[in-house]
Amino acid sequence: MKIAIYPGSFDPITYGHLDILKNASEIFDKVIIAVAHNGAKTGFLSVEERVELIKKSVKDIENVEVDSFEGLTVEYAKKHDANVLIRGLRAVSDFEFEMQLSQTNSALCDEIKTVFLTTKPKYNFISSSTIKEIYANGGDISKFVPEAVDKYLNEKIAKPC
Repeated sequence: MKIAIYPGSFDPITYGHLDILKNASEIFDKVIIAVAHNGAKTGFLSVEERVELIKKSVKDIENVEVDSFEGLTVEYAKKHDANVLIRGLRAVSDFEFEMQLSQTNSALCDEIKTVFLTTKPKYNFISSSTIKEIYANGGDISKFVPEAVDKYLNEKIAKPC
């Protein structure tokens, strides 16, 4: 069984993330979308909120699991018998950072490979940071995020004035 880990902050998950995830789910037997705890960053949403929203957003993809983790991604992958890490690329500008990350992970554990997947062109400009900026300024994010995320943010978190 080929198991892949799709790690990230997903704060919040976007249609671009889901596009990468759907592609990965067609290639691998099981994909674990793993929300990273990052003590150095203050999240827009808590890790628990992100996990719940992702679960609602991927409920129709049978071979996808949602989890969270702390520590090194390669250690998490080893614990789950995964030998592939999925990384998404939106534009050429993502490549340098992702290549460095891939090479670092490879130096830590060369049995775990990184697979880069690209989004459809219509998602190239979408990032979690952009979503947060639009939301903070009262904009409509519904065309960029899954319905569960849009609904949650509109119902549970008060929009700024």
